[in-house]
Amino acid sequence: MNRTVASRYLLLSVSLVFAGCANRGIGPQGGPKDEKPPVVLKETPENGTLGFDAKRIEIQFDEYITLDDVSKNVLISPPQQYPPDIKSIGKRVRIEFKEPLKDSTTYTIDFGEALRDNNERNPLTDYHYSFSTGNHIDSLEIYGTMINAENLNPISGIIVGYHSNLNDSAFERLPFDRIGKTNSEGDFSIKNIPPGTYRLFGLGDVSRDYCYQPGEGLALWDSLITPYINIEVEHDTIWLKDTLAADSSLIPDSITTVEYYYYEPSNLLLKFFYEDKRSIYFQRAVRDKAHYFTLYFSAPQDSLPRLTALRPESDSLGTDTTWVDFLPYTLLQANKTRDTLVYWLTDSLAIRQDTLRFAMQYSKTDSLYELQPTTDTVQVIYRAPRMSDKARANMQKKEARTPLQLTSNAKSSFEVYDTLLLISPTPIQHLIPDSLHMERKQDTLWQKMPFTIQAIDSAHLRMQIIFDMQPGTEYRLLVDTGAVTDMYGKMNDKKTFALKVKKIDEYATLKVQLQDWDEHAYIQLLDERDNPVRTLKAAPNGTLFTHLAPKTYYLRLFIDANGDGRWTTGDYLLRRQPEEVYYFQRKLTLKANWDFEEVFDWKNIPLLEQKPTAIRKDAAQDKRK
Repeated sequence: MNRTVASRYLLLSVSLVFAGCANRGIGPQGGPKDEKPPVVLKETPENGTLGFDAKRIEIQFDEYITLDDVSKNVLISPPQQYPPDIKSIGKRVRIEFKEPLKDSTTYTIDFGEALRDNNERNPLTDYHYSFSTGNHIDSLEIYGTMINAENLNPISGIIVGYHSNLNDSAFERLPFDRIGKTNSEGDFSIKNIPPGTYRLFGLGDVSRDYCYQPGEGLALWDSLITPYINIEVEHDTIWLKDTLAADSSLIPDSITTVEYYYYEPSNLLLKFFYEDKRSIYFQRAVRDKAHYFTLYFSAPQDSLPRLTALRPESDSLGTDTTWVDFLPYTLLQANKTRDTLVYWLTDSLAIRQDTLRFAMQYSKTDSLYELQPTTDTVQVIYRAPRMSDKARANMQKKEARTPLQLTSNAKSSFEVYDTLLLISPTPIQHLIPDSLHMERKQDTLWQKMPFTIQAIDSAHLRMQIIFDMQPGTEYRLLVDTGAVTDMYGKMNDKKTFALKVKKIDEYATLKVQLQDWDEHAYIQLLDERDNPVRTLKAAPNGTLFTHLAPKTYYLRLFIDANGDGRWTTGDYLLRRQPEEVYYFQRKLTLKANWDFEEVFDWKNIPLLEQKPTAIRKDAAQDKRK
């Protein structure tokens, strides 16, 4: 928030006084729609009361009032453990406190956009009610903006508060001394601050206790803040006409002095982030088909769980039952983050069982996000479709006759950087390389060419076909009958997969030169939804993005301080800020068969002015996934 905004606040109380003195209408008169906000007529006790000892506040308006989402819009500072009861009654708003007020303390009630007229719902914005239980009103203020550290989007609804207790642990143990909240543009202010030195934080206060809890989003201001008022003086000379002079010249008469008061600091920039600490726990087990089941976990895991199950012929969990290692009876298909695990059943007895029960040993996080060994008993159930015995027999015969349905990613506009895949719906048990043929079209003839086959997942559902692929050329993969057999003995029928690789002139090329090169910089090419398309380490002589589809892109840069090749979030215990992020200020519209070059000036443009409006999401859209 800049100085202009801060100085406007100094004039706000004057504007409200004049509004309160305006004449009120005498009834419906027709004409244009009423767009005026409610007007405050009377406050009991008065706004700015000293020695406040009341239990109730009443505010009288010039029309009927409604309150919109009090818990979200109304902010009490200092925060209270038991918020006051705030309700509208006709043309009044009543506030009743539920806990004793602190001695010699300035309180502020910020109504946000909660106050609205009952008919047109016009909001009364920037209305604050302040009082002190002591003999003076603290008057210092600070202003700033909060953005998402990773994408620079504004963050709304986040508590910003400070501690006069400068101990590192205050953020975790004590509620804030005073608070503000970010609006839809990420702007915030904290008002009625006493003189002093403070630590400033942002907090996604899920627990609503105004203290940091592990897992909550946060923002850290690296240095201490000392609020103050900056006074700027301007002098102006009043001139008078010299009546004795023949040329009507002017002579100085007097000098006026005007003082302008600005609250500082007024340009704080906080970067909101979530630590890389996620709650890891088992979510659910799903068995969509008889021959496999899936385990879902809440977050990526470093290690795989160990499953121990009853033999299929046993339906009891009694102590006299023999338990066996479950893994020999399954084939595991794990995603890269190991939070989704598919277990393909290899034992026919297990496949025929409607219900499978097993013990699962894995690591689960506790309330402090520390991993602890845990054992859960899991039950997976397959509910077969209801049908008659005859219908079931016919379905089984049909499935037995149906060959293995192989597919591929081959298509007529194949990207030059893609890899040709052969995909099976079930794990591949056996493949005959001589029964697969790769051919290239030369003029009108098809010519055989060498290739290799590699599995790219643990269950062998996807095989990559590696060959000398040239732009603008047609290819086809021929798969003979019986070339592939899955783990259940099913074979494929004859298949042909054709593809045509795009020509080089169908692509654009982009070279990005950093105005100030940094050896730790990475450049990300973004799509129109602000999602990374490619990420490359910045090169001293320019970073080259090749084979780009001709469309609109954006650029983002991050400084890889820890050298792990990816953007890293912050850490509260280490007092580590998230890695720095910057945006190129314009969109890039690339055309086919064109080479583009841009200079990325990431240091000399203010951070809040960098991100293009087209991909700048408002705070309500920017939710954590």
